Amino acid sequence: MTLIVYSVASAAALVFFVATIARAAQYARAPLHLRWEVYPVPHEAPERVAHGGSYFEQSEWWRQPRTRHLLGEVRVMVPEILFLHALRTHNRSLWYRSFPFHFGLYLLAGTTALVFGAALGARLVPGVADGEAWQVIRFAANVAGAAGVVLSVVGALGLLHRRLTDTALRVSTAPGDIFNLVFFVAALSLVGLGYATRPAGAPDLLQLAAGLIGWDAGLAVAPLLAAGLVAVSLLAAYIPLTHMAHFVAKYFTYHMVRWDDEPMDLSGRRAVALADYLTFRPTWSAGHIRQSGETPTWAEVVASNPAREPQR
Repeated sequence: MTLIVYSVASAAALVFFVATIARAAQYARAPLHLRWEVYPVPHEAPERVAHGGSYFEQSEWWRQPRTRHLLGEVRVMVPEILFLHALRTHNRSLWYRSFPFHFGLYLLAGTTALVFGAALGARLVPGVADGEAWQVIRFAANVAGAAGVVLSVVGALGLLHRRLTDTALRVSTAPGDIFNLVFFVAALSLVGLGYATRPAGAPDLLQLAAGLIGWDAGLAVAPLLAAGLVAVSLLAAYIPLTHMAHFVAKYFTYHMVRWDDEPMDLSGRRAVALADYLTFRPTWSAGHIRQSGETPTWAEVVASNPAREPQR
């Protein structure tokens, strides 16, 4: 049973990281997105952010050196990532369900990083596991892990209830959305129950992490906990293969769409890319795109005026 847990967990971790990197590469290679041009952009100078301005306000801005204020982006990113600030502002009722779900997942991810980091450190530095710091880490891992499971399950149940009862949201709810939330509830509940009911003397989180790192086949894992660990591992491998990979997409949404204010360089990468895009042939069926069975290029589409030119 222990070796099965190790094998599934290792394979799932590999799938998670490879799939996440592949998703990021896919988004990075995607065509340039239509820019929002909504100001202020957080990496602008603070004095311009205050009144919603941009570097275009400067006289002969194209001759001025451009500076990016990373701190401005951090001030927006941290509240948005950790606390879902935009959702709280614009949809408070959904935030009450979504925030505990996501924050619980953050706690679980942090707990995982903590126990594996500590276990690896204990292998590299003998005697670390005998100190008081080890006990502090054990306590923190247990508390954060328990809080993460409870918050995530409660949040997932709240989101599931919202999708099943809200008529406005039900329209855009696919069977996969329901399955994903049920998967979260089942896997996290199983691992939480398995850990809470494990017999006396059974390995804790730090020992489980150390056992996986050292591939310790002699470590006895209770059947219920083993089932939970397998379920959670499969869930982790599944996430980046679905639209739940928005944790990767969000970076590109902000930095390549909402905050993209780079000027056009006629000899640069953007100009070359856009010139290539104009040769694409859209396959939309709208009348202002397709004319009498023809499939024009984007260059032909943008150069025509469907309001004035008769349909052929």
